[in-house]
Amino acid sequence: MIKEKILLGIDPGTTIMGYGLLKITNNNPSLMTMGVLMLGKYGDHYLKLKRIFERVVGLIDEYLPDELAIEAPFFGKNVQSMLKLGRAQGVAMAAALSRDIPIFEYAPLKIKMAITGNGRATKEQVAFMLKRYLKISDEQILPQLDATDGLAAAFCHFLQSNNPIKNPEYKSWKDFINKNKTKIKA
Repeated sequence: MIKEKILLGIDPGTTIMGYGLLKITNNNPSLMTMGVLMLGKYGDHYLKLKRIFERVVGLIDEYLPDELAIEAPFFGKNVQSMLKLGRAQGVAMAAALSRDIPIFEYAPLKIKMAITGNGRATKEQVAFMLKRYLKISDEQILPQLDATDGLAAAFCHFLQSNNPIKNPEYKSWKDFINKNKTKIKA
């Protein structure tokens, strides 16, 4: 059993990229850091991609995460925006791959559902629940909710990969009854 693990979560974006790092010690997650990479000042899209790559490699080299959890692009109506977002995600993934970090991708609905129980939750609701789960102070929460979105990807991965309850498989009701005799009342 692994006693300690570090998870890097990324919310890719071409204007703001959010990230968060979780340290898991004896199955207890705690916040290491979170932040944003502000990309709006770069007019050239390729320069933004370069900065994303450099920042993700920098985070990996500084914090040595064991795994990367990244939010998948969602399907929108604007094809150009989706293409740019997909490129940002791809560059962040390439940075992780360049350091042999395993990648786990989660849809935005999956992340929100894992954290809040509601796949349509707002960024504010996700941030509120992360504050409660991880005991984050108000001072640690950034005004850009992209940081908590990055942290949410890491926390979702923690929950998904660390589920201690595995539902046993049953072939039939008879099989279920035979394997759960102490739970059945006649």
